[in-house]
Amino acid sequence: MSGFLEELLGEKLVTGGGEEVDVHSLGARGISLLGLYFGCSLSAPCAQLSASLAAFYGRLRGDSAAGPGAGAGAGPGAGAAAEPEPRRRLEIVFVSSDQDQRQWQDFVRDMPWLALPYKEKHRKLKLWNKYRISNIPSLIFLDATTGKVVCRNGLLVIRDDPEGLEFPWGPKPFREVIEGPLLQNNGQSMESSSLEGSHVGVYFSAHWCPPCRSLTRVLVESYRKIKEAGQKFEIIFVSADRSEESFKQYFSEMPWLAVPYADEARRSRLNRLYGIQGIPTLIVLDPQGEVITRQGRVEVLNDEDCREFPWHPKPVLELSDSNAVQLNEGPCLVLFVDSEDDGESEAAKQLIQPIAEKIIAKYKAKEEEAPLLFFVAGE
Repeated sequence: MSGFLEELLGEKLVTGGGEEVDVHSLGARGISLLGLYFGCSLSAPCAQLSASLAAFYGRLRGDSAAGPGAGAGAGPGAGAAAEPEPRRRLEIVFVSSDQDQRQWQDFVRDMPWLALPYKEKHRKLKLWNKYRISNIPSLIFLDATTGKVVCRNGLLVIRDDPEGLEFPWGPKPFREVIEGPLLQNNGQSMESSSLEGSHVGVYFSAHWCPPCRSLTRVLVESYRKIKEAGQKFEIIFVSADRSEESFKQYFSEMPWLAVPYADEARRSRLNRLYGIQGIPTLIVLDPQGEVITRQGRVEVLNDEDCREFPWHPKPVLELSDSNAVQLNEGPCLVLFVDSEDDGESEAAKQLIQPIAEKIIAKYKAKEEEAPLLFFVAGE
């Protein structure tokens, strides 16, 4: 375990009080789940999260008080004499984007968990890129032994499971999470078992969001074309609307199914399952409930005739207005072609495709997303 943690976090962490803690001591303490908390002292939402997270952390670890350094500063071997309780096998590490050391010190002082040292700026940047953090605060949970992401949306864990009864919050099969009645826009309902054998699009959207409404108009046409082609395909709308009235108005424009607005627990579990950080998001699943692509939005806009449905990912993409949003999601390699000749673009794709395929295969074998996206860009 300690080998993975040291590769990820380095050799030393610090407590809120400034004491150094050896990373390998986390293994000796039996830590099984690692939370990475990405934030900044200048962010009001981060300050709010820190307060609620401190109470959550204290309850899970059984600390009598979640004060500064409570339980976080234990030295090597602490807890090794006795098997720790399952809910105590959690540690959180704060990964800051602060640019001012004094502000960082003031912010971490009251944290009962650990933090990456302020000077570790390069390592912090690597973590932000590795896990494609696009907004703060963000909290993700990792298996401390394998490094596999267990939950991408820890903020919902704190809200939905404040006592930690579902620890360690591992992903559940789609069939289990979606189980229950689904609404049709005529007011009738049908059971989720009707989805068996179909490709499924899980559509996270809301009426108040202009990009969502724009995508919905295109998606309605795509849905119709796919169904008319005889494909078994269904879409499930997971609303982020602020009222049931808005949900009903928006859903009336959709020809597919929806999770009932009143079923907030199921909507939240779906958000947690796919680590949704922004809308609109369209996740496309195969008939077994496995993710084909998280970029359904881009695929729908790029393939208006739906000829490439169900949109299995390509190793190399041609950069366009619709998929340029992916440049914000993490490191990208873009090969620019100074030509309007389509043959030049295709030759460029063939040049980098073997590299892309090798990297994608390497990370797929570890059940991880590739750390790099590949594009070819023409005029």
